[in-house]
Amino acid sequence: METAEARQGYGRHGEPDCPFCGGAGFVMPDVPPGDTRFGRATPCTCRLRREDVQRRSKLLALSQLGLLQECTFENFMADGVGLTPAKQRNLRFVYDQVRAYAENPQGWLILRGGYGAGKTHLAAAVGNSQLAKGQPALFVNMPDLLDYLRAAFSPSSEQGYDQRFEEIRSTPLLILDDFGAQNNTDWVQEKLYQIFNYRYTAQLPTVVTTNEELEAIDARIRSRLVDPSLSQIVTLLAPDYRQAGGQQEQSDLSTLGLHMDKSFESFDLRDHELPRAESNNLRRAFELAQNFATSPEGWLVFNGVYGNGKTHLAAAIANAVARQGESVLFIVVPDLLDHLRAAFNPTSGTSYDKRFAEVKATPLLVLDDLGTESATPWAREKLYQLFNYRYNARLPTVITTAVPPDELDPRLASRMLDGDRCTFFVLEAPSYRGGGKTGRKPRGRK
Repeated sequence: METAEARQGYGRHGEPDCPFCGGAGFVMPDVPPGDTRFGRATPCTCRLRREDVQRRSKLLALSQLGLLQECTFENFMADGVGLTPAKQRNLRFVYDQVRAYAENPQGWLILRGGYGAGKTHLAAAVGNSQLAKGQPALFVNMPDLLDYLRAAFSPSSEQGYDQRFEEIRSTPLLILDDFGAQNNTDWVQEKLYQIFNYRYTAQLPTVVTTNEELEAIDARIRSRLVDPSLSQIVTLLAPDYRQAGGQQEQSDLSTLGLHMDKSFESFDLRDHELPRAESNNLRRAFELAQNFATSPEGWLVFNGVYGNGKTHLAAAIANAVARQGESVLFIVVPDLLDHLRAAFNPTSGTSYDKRFAEVKATPLLVLDDLGTESATPWAREKLYQLFNYRYNARLPTVITTAVPPDELDPRLASRMLDGDRCTFFVLEAPSYRGGGKTGRKPRGRK
């Protein structure tokens, strides 16, 4: 039971109309003399409630999430608006990954995607979910971050540069929005490297959103961003929500138009031609291709001799996805390298950088006949950059090759054989012989 003396002694710290403390903020527990709480004032529930509100307000002020405090997981449209099925699946996947990270922030989370895809909302939702738990989170837009640091040099600044810099690099959860939008002077690059290196070494939870190609980021920072032991990179394929919907145009690089006849319905499983083991193996490849076309995730590699159906299955996947309105780039590897070389020509209508970026970031890339290209150092380097980008960004990719993996560039093979991200399937069927016992017309020869 609370006393008037308690109210007078502790002042007004609670709610004025509280029926328990009358505004004092403390109460005397109504317990017998033998109880350890006897005679000791304890905080009233209204005081605890007020302190919780004040603590949250302080955290919100420190977090710089004021204008984004309404960005939560609950009001994020996880299924998008007017998206194709594949982009809808991608958005839902990214949403689930980010929400899982917010439950227990560990390591780094890199959110990639175009303008208006939802990166900032999801990153802010991570910060707001931490604040709701009473945990600190610092959300900073990249250009604002650097202005914030520069302002500390002003004589009128209430906080010194060293203190402000330490606050940023050692905060328990740092969210850097729109990385790449900053003006990259030497001073900026050095400060960013110091922040990233400190947090990398200390393994402090960090969220980064960016529209940048990973290769465009300073090598020292990029090496930390793509470290699979610490970082999780997720890519949003959704377009700007203000322009969502509509059919997607296919790249002028794509030769899918030459394979319009290749579908799952027209694929010959050769049931009456092949021995049982080879027939079962071919049917398994067919099922893998169908499943991938239904939900394109990760990488799918078909390996085997020429003419046993690899290209037909890859084209069937591409045609099925394209019919859903998705962008697909289907191209033979030597042709791809020729297109890239042609982009260096002064008369080319498309710059090399734009052409290569288009290939790297296409929602679904189908590379046919890997290993038939001229293996010059330049070609090997371009293919490695392409593979490495799509591997780190986890972009759906289908590859066909007749070359055993131990004869491919080891850097490419290591990614194709990663069982966590890629299904590497060897087709055991021999080259199609022309219909066998059934007399059916040859289909799916390659």
